[in-house]
Amino acid sequence: MAPTKHARQLAVNAVQLKTAKGIVGDRFFGFRQKHRGRNITLIEAETLDNFNKNYGQTISLDATRRNLLTRGIRLNPLVGKIFYVGDVLCKGVELCEPCGILARHIANATLTHPEIIKAFTHRGGLRAEVLSDGVVRLGDRCKAADN
Repeated sequence: MAPTKHARQLAVNAVQLKTAKGIVGDRFFGFRQKHRGRNITLIEAETLDNFNKNYGQTISLDATRRNLLTRGIRLNPLVGKIFYVGDVLCKGVELCEPCGILARHIANATLTHPEIIKAFTHRGGLRAEVLSDGVVRLGDRCKAADN
C-alpha cells in the first residue's frame, strides 16, 4: 500500500480491508472510479521471480505498485470469480495489465519501457473488488471460494 500519490509502497505485516473500499490507509481507499470493483491489486510472486531470473533483475513488489503478493495460485483464472485472501472475500474484476507507470517504476539502464510492458502483458496481476471486511496478514492463503 502507498499512503499518498507517488509515495513509496509500504511493506506491512497486515492490512485492514473494507467492503467496496479497499485497504484502509491506501491512497485509493474508497476512491470512486469510473469502473467499480477495483479496490485492490494482486500479483503472483512467481511472476516476479520469473521476471527477475529472465532479465537478471531484483525488482520487488513495491516496484509493481500492486497491493498484495500471492504465491501458489494463478490469478488470471480468477477474473469474474469469487476468492478468499485469508478470510476476506473478494471478486476478480479484470487483469491488471502493465502500463507506463509500471514501466517507469521498473525501467533501468538494462530494461526499456517496451520490454517491461511485453514481459508483464497478461502477467501483471489482478484487480479485485473487496466483498467483506477483514484483516489480511502476511502469509495468509489466497484461494478460490470453491476450495
